[in-house]
Amino acid sequence: MKKIKRNTKIDKKKRNLLKVTLSAFISGTLFSCDKKEILNKLKNPSNIAKSPIKVNILRPPGAIDERDFAKRCIRCGRCGEVCPYRSIKFFDIKEAGMFTFTPYINVLEKPCYLCMKCVEVCPSGALIPCEKEEVKMGIAVIDKVTCVTWNMHETGMMCKTCFNVCPFSGKALKLDLYMRPYIDENYCTGCGICAYSCISDTYPKNKGKKAIYIMPVRIYKKRSKDT
Repeated sequence: MKKIKRNTKIDKKKRNLLKVTLSAFISGTLFSCDKKEILNKLKNPSNIAKSPIKVNILRPPGAIDERDFAKRCIRCGRCGEVCPYRSIKFFDIKEAGMFTFTPYINVLEKPCYLCMKCVEVCPSGALIPCEKEEVKMGIAVIDKVTCVTWNMHETGMMCKTCFNVCPFSGKALKLDLYMRPYIDENYCTGCGICAYSCISDTYPKNKGKKAIYIMPVRIYKKRSKDT
């Protein structure tokens, strides 16, 4: 059997960076938080290892499983540097623990436009090259209670914004016979363009709430299984 050679330089760099990150997190916590917050963090050390990925806060395209992401990502920042839309940001110490300096995309601030430049420059394999159709950052979910089109009898509005902006409209995002949008999870990439562009938050009754949100795949599958 052929042995796979490991890049010891990268492995050593990652280990050292994780040590520095955790040290900085702990010291930053001690000096910047009040006593109550310090005690809460010390009583719940698992918070340091808890992933900050959640609804509308996603990894860039091609990201490996979240359970391995922190170990593989070397925090080089290249993905953010090459992103022409400045969609990719990096977690800071206070909010991410051991995931500090790893990349994320807040789709409500700036979605992913699937240019795929980030996966081309990732040196560690945390982002794996793939076709844009194969991207699975998350899955869009439509809140029918909030969607102005799903409530056109009340709102008097028939909006097709999400359908018009979706990179795979007619495939990932479709319209039913009444022109109401729905998601085909098999083709949705979770890029977040639909959520970012949704106008339902402008309808007074919704009080700033959008009708579309992007759920990370693991959370989506878990919720689907539970229901």
